[in-house]
Amino acid sequence: MTVTNAPQEKPAELPKLNGHPSPKDNSSPFSFKTMYPPKLVVECAGAAAFDNRVLFALIFAVPYLFSRLFSFGWTTQIILTGILAPAIGALSLWGFSYIAPHPTDQTDPLPNKPLETYIKIHDEELSAKYNKHKKIPMELFFERYFDGDIDIVGDCLDVFEKRYDWATFEITWSQAKFFIFQWIPELLWHSKKQDETQVRDHYDRGDDFYEAFLGPMMVYTSGMVGNPNERESLEVLQTNKLDEVCKRVQLQPGDRHLDIGCGWGTLVCHAAKNYGTQSLGITLGRNQTAHGNNKASEMGVGDRAELLCMDYRDIPRRPRYNKITCLEMAEHVGVRHFETFLHQVRDMLEDDGLFFLQIAGLRGAWQYEDFVWGLFMAKYIFPGADASCPLNWVVGKLEKCGFEVRTSHTIGIHYSITIGRWYENWMRNREKIISSYGKRWFRIWEVFLAWSVIIARQGSSTCYQILAHKNRNGFDRSKLMLKPLGFEEETSS
Repeated sequence: MTVTNAPQEKPAELPKLNGHPSPKDNSSPFSFKTMYPPKLVVECAGAAAFDNRVLFALIFAVPYLFSRLFSFGWTTQIILTGILAPAIGALSLWGFSYIAPHPTDQTDPLPNKPLETYIKIHDEELSAKYNKHKKIPMELFFERYFDGDIDIVGDCLDVFEKRYDWATFEITWSQAKFFIFQWIPELLWHSKKQDETQVRDHYDRGDDFYEAFLGPMMVYTSGMVGNPNERESLEVLQTNKLDEVCKRVQLQPGDRHLDIGCGWGTLVCHAAKNYGTQSLGITLGRNQTAHGNNKASEMGVGDRAELLCMDYRDIPRRPRYNKITCLEMAEHVGVRHFETFLHQVRDMLEDDGLFFLQIAGLRGAWQYEDFVWGLFMAKYIFPGADASCPLNWVVGKLEKCGFEVRTSHTIGIHYSITIGRWYENWMRNREKIISSYGKRWFRIWEVFLAWSVIIARQGSSTCYQILAHKNRNGFDRSKLMLKPLGFEEETSS
């Protein structure tokens, strides 16, 4: 399948640390040319109205009542509390999602247009229940949309921008069951076999599937905007990011560089070609491994850039690496193994080495839309990626495992713009994808990309770039005094 992508252009210089340009039209918010501005801003119910005291009371009260009813001892009650706590938490969030009040300080009023303005329901029973001004639960919408019982009227991204006018965001019983009986067991298990199955089912679907939205560079992580006043292509955004990562970890010729979760090997090849490194990439994807090694040979760096198909737990730890990068793979390590993973990274890193972690995360001040989107992602897009957490959790784990965090940069808005370019590529290749993979797969990714443009822009989910090193007394911190974000200082002429 031949895919169609936007024309490439020359990468722009990254903005200076103290010299970010202003929008050419600064009369209104969201006026940078490169981004996808919102069309309807609505705050959803969420953490602000949720009382954690009630949750903790239930977590301890329910096992206590069971223990009294069945004459359990204190030891059994404590064990029961640990077993039931996740389910009680999930059911509490589920129940509260139906009664939680929306914030009153809204940015935009709802247009209150009929449901039929946005979607067309073909199923008669469903149409009788949801029509005119009766909104449909978001989870029910996308499940029936994937099944073909619903069509979107117009462009998917445009319709999702106005989603609060036609959808509600309670956690459905179907999602609650998925969370309790699939998400939680996967979080607790995360075996090698489980990770291998999930990764290969996802990433070995077909390189043409991914190229249809990633473009020829095949980078499945957030790019970086160089000039907000220009509508940079996807290739420019990704080249900006690749150079930013290489500069942040101060790659030098001859450096032993390890990229954990390297995808199709674009960073590995870029580093070897442009920075003279000896780069090794690790992935569980067979197709990715073959693609990356072929790319290294085509770029003339086959002797200095290599991809290996293996679990991250099997990476050879010696000799150590001067620089380690990990871009949006650590989420798949899982909460349970996250500290073990960081200890392994620390052990593989030279004492004077640098570790660059780019990881997707969630906001602590959650809203119910965040949960509905997150459960959709866990079911259809990134199964097993349960270590997407708030920044304080990630930083806390790094520090606990012996790292010092040098810088942390939140790049959610960069991700929104990157995903927007992916969405445009995907829609451009609509007929080719449907022909090769069917309408259902096309629609799943259509919703994923359209919705995620918004989710990343509004902060529901974001992405962190963290530069860290071993927290040792003898580490030369002076080499990181200047240009802490990798941007050039503004100089006076």
